[in-house]
Order: sequence, then structure tokens, then C-alpha cells
Amino acid sequence: MLNSLRTGARFFDRTIGWNKVGLLLSVAIIAVAGIVLYRMLRTIDWAEVVAALKATDPMNFGLAALFVAFGYFTLTFYDLFALRTIGRTDVPYRTAALAGFTSYSVGHNVGASVFTGGAVRYRIYSAWGLDAVEVAKICFIAGLTFWLGNATVLGLGIAWEPQAASAIDQLPAWLNRIIAVIIIIILASYVAWVWKTPRLIGRSNWQVTLPSGRLTLLQIVIGIVDLGFCALAMYMLMPESPGIGFVTLAVIFVSATLLGFASHSPGGLGVFDAAMLVALWQYDREELIAGLLLFRLLYYIVPFALALVVLGIRELILYWRGEKREPIMPTTSTAAAISAAAAHAVAPEPEASLADAGKKVDVA
Repeated sequence: MLNSLRTGARFFDRTIGWNKVGLLLSVAIIAVAGIVLYRMLRTIDWAEVVAALKATDPMNFGLAALFVAFGYFTLTFYDLFALRTIGRTDVPYRTAALAGFTSYSVGHNVGASVFTGGAVRYRIYSAWGLDAVEVAKICFIAGLTFWLGNATVLGLGIAWEPQAASAIDQLPAWLNRIIAVIIIIILASYVAWVWKTPRLIGRSNWQVTLPSGRLTLLQIVIGIVDLGFCALAMYMLMPESPGIGFVTLAVIFVSATLLGFASHSPGGLGVFDAAMLVALWQYDREELIAGLLLFRLLYYIVPFALALVVLGIRELILYWRGEKREPIMPTTSTAAAISAAAAHAVAPEPEASLADAGKKVDVA
């Protein structure tokens, strides 16, 4: 079965190309979002948006800022988990926290986070002797944590509140619930698959052993906590009426975030906002736009500015110490290695032996 899927994927890549599909998908998402935003924003009274911003409850704004801070704190464990997964126990938490916070802050705002976030990680981790391939593995494991968390939140959330997803995908609630159950079954099957025995994926000199079943559950918890804090921040910035349940908002929020991620636009700009405006049609648009603007300020702009300051100070310290410095933006070979993480990840070799210790990274 796996060999058939692998053969089909390679044939598709040779004849059409996954890159072309990804590009067309991104363009389509951005185009649709642009049309939707134009139609929804052309009647907006921006004076009312300003009034809504001024009327924001300081307590709610402060709590939203606190939840964003907790969310970014959780993001640091993406990198710490990935480092321990590839066996780099020598890298301390403070370095993982620095790399995690700055890479996600930059990646969220610049877009194409695999490359931009990977470049920041490479700059930081190279000081600890990690090469491009190891940084690519960190990006892969951190990405796996992200997707496991998203899939779990969406699966459980849509199963509980299927109509929330209907606001995004326009499918009937019963069909969304079936999709949610399928997602949960796939997640459970994956956990059971990695629970039995160490699972190796990749090929050639890019191979990594997936986290064990217990560690995969930890991955899922990290992802859920991260998304939970982000959704709570958005929840605190929502208009007071009409009321909406947290689970419903979480499903809409995560779905809108994933659409923005798929578009590769910086910060999901336009795509995330359009999805939120469409899904939360029952709210006053001016008040909802005010909440979205405040969320962007807290989750994107402020962390991005802090990350640039932190990275700048770090560069100055390294310069004053006269330490050897790798380029902040790595060479094309480094970018290619980071990009290869995704390509090799979808080419598992279950029959590979764990005895090839020289080319494999043992985890769990």
C-alpha cells in the first residue's frame, strides 16, 4: 500500500509537480479572499471601527495580550521537543526558546515560514554546531507538532460543534461531523502505528525516527495548548454580542488560520481576515474588524518587533565578542536542505533497518 502511494506521488511529481499545485492553491486562496474582502469592506464605516477600537475593554485587551504571551511561550516547546527528538540534549532550553520565539515571529509575518523560520533557526542553532540537515529535521518535527495539534483541535471541535465548520466550508453539519470522525480515526491510527515500534521515515542521508506513541501524545498536547491560548486571545477581543461558544470560535479560528497558512501570504493577511468575517457574519462588521486588528497587533506586530530587537541585540553581542558568524540568511544549499525535509517526510521507508545508526536519528 505504502509503495503504491509512493509510486503514485512520484509519478504525479514528475508529470505535474507538487510545487505547481501548491502555487496554484495559494493563488486561488488569495484571489478568493481578495474578492470577499473587497465586497465586505467597501461598505465599512471606518469611523465606527476607530470608535470600536477606543471602546475596547482594557481588561479584555490585557487578558488577550497575556494569552498571546502564553501562546508564544508554548511555541518554544516545539523547538525543545524537536531538539530532544533528534538527540540534541546538549542544546539548552534558553536556546530553543530563542529560536522558537524568533523563528515563529518572523515566519508568521514574512510568510513562507518553512524558509524564513528555518533561516532564523539555522542562524541560532549553527552556533551550537547543528548543520542544515539537523535544522531541517527540527523544522519537520516542529511542523509535525503543529499539524497534530491542529488536526486534534479540528477533529474534536468539529465533532462537538459541526456547524462551526459549516460557516467556513459551507458543508452540511452532518458531513462535517463525519469528516471530523475520520480525522480522529486517522490520528488514533497514527498514534497506534508509532506506538508499536520505532518508525523511520526519509531516505538517503535524511532519515529520522518519529516520536514514540507516548511522545506523540505529548506533541498533541503541546499543539492543543498553543492553539488554545491563541483562540482564547481572539475570544477576548470578540464583540460582546451576540454571544458565541469558545469551541465554536476555536474551530472557526483554527480553520481560518490554516487557510492563511496555506495561502503563504505574510501573516495570512487578507485570507485569515476574510475567513473570520465570512464565518462570523452575525457580528457587527466594524466591531469584528476592530477585534481582528487588535489581534494582529498582539499576535503578529508586537512579537515581530520584539524578535527583530532580540535578534539585533544578539548579532551585536556576537560582533563585539568577535565570534565567527554564519549568515543570517543561509545559502541556497541550506534552504534546499530545509525544503527537503518536507519532501523526504512523505517518502517513508518502513522496511529500513534501525541498525544504520550513522545515518539515522534515534528518539523516543
